Amino acid sequence: MKPRLMTLAPIALTILLTAPGARAQSGQAITGLWDATLDLNGTKIPFKMEFAGDGNNVKGWFFNGDEKEISNSGKFENGSLILNFESYASVLKLNLKNGALDGDYSTRGKQVGAIHAVRATGRPSADAGAPDIDGIWDVENVNSSKKDEKAWRLIVHQTGGDVSGAILRVDGDTGTLTGGYKDGKFVLSHFSGARPALLTITPQRDGTLAIELAGLHHEGQIYAIRPAEARAKGLPEPTNADQHTGVKDPTRPFTFSFPDLNGKIVSNTDARFKNKVVVIVITGSWCPNCHDEAPFLEQVYAKYHSQGLEIVALSFEEAEQLQNPTRLKAFIKEYGVKYTVLLGGETASAKEKLTQAEDWDAWPTTFFVGRDGLVKGVHAGFPSPGSGELYKQETAEFVARVERLLAENQTAQR
Repeated sequence: MKPRLMTLAPIALTILLTAPGARAQSGQAITGLWDATLDLNGTKIPFKMEFAGDGNNVKGWFFNGDEKEISNSGKFENGSLILNFESYASVLKLNLKNGALDGDYSTRGKQVGAIHAVRATGRPSADAGAPDIDGIWDVENVNSSKKDEKAWRLIVHQTGGDVSGAILRVDGDTGTLTGGYKDGKFVLSHFSGARPALLTITPQRDGTLAIELAGLHHEGQIYAIRPAEARAKGLPEPTNADQHTGVKDPTRPFTFSFPDLNGKIVSNTDARFKNKVVVIVITGSWCPNCHDEAPFLEQVYAKYHSQGLEIVALSFEEAEQLQNPTRLKAFIKEYGVKYTVLLGGETASAKEKLTQAEDWDAWPTTFFVGRDGLVKGVHAGFPSPGSGELYKQETAEFVARVERLLAENQTAQR
């Protein structure tokens, strides 16, 4: 399992940075922290990345708050760097020249954007006297939502002029955005190999926030207001993730029958699921919010499997990945997944194949099935730790729901 959530110990990192192999034959080295920008269709998104080792043993990683997305393999030779991030089927290619790294990041052979990086020189100082925007906000006027959402959540963690946080939608969040206050604005950004985003927050005199969000999917000006004020004004609340999706007939079992990665058909009627609580997750290895969810699911499975819990991930992928699911296999390895993973089919076919689902459109979506085989609840999306207290609340509610189902009807037969 790749140590995505772990931080290298100082001694180990020092060894990596000072080992004889830590310099290229040309005398140049890339070890250490770099300040980088991703050019996404003309939008410059700042982020940090770090490297250790050299030659055929080089490693690199992006940051998602305190988490790291670490490369699986790579090499640095004659000023040329190539890093492979297998669980995203992505490649970072950079060339070192005159102390700068330039190149691009691609996913499934398609360029995401050009990257330019220079040695990190320390954190830029934030302006003094930053206004207080810490806490939770409702984001209204969501014009770009394709899921009929009337509002999102903005979660901000602030220390002086330094801020971090996330925008939480019904399907999940942006990952951890980080930045600071400068020239009357908070500017935050995110790129961890996925979800590139640039968020500009401008406090208004009336206490609201004017927001510009640029990225792959959401652009344009939106506004944020404190939840209590939004309710007082009669503004719509963010979508309830427990009510977004349902089932057409709650008196009928949630059926599935798909192959595992060895080609064996696994169905809901198999003996292994009889009288078990089954958590069915609609997922895909291409989906960043599904990457957020996988390590949590594995923790829940490890704790409750012996008490009668099964987790089944129905993974919908692109056609080439179905033929050779290298990315999904890397996804399973990265998060140490031991629960059942099945190949549901192509992503576009999911609605057709999920015959019991009603108003389903969020990746991931979780169906909680009781020991009687019937769906007891559906939850859309999954937040990352960047959503702070809302992440803690959602994961706690997930566990509580599993525990309630495990305690109910333990002798029931399907």
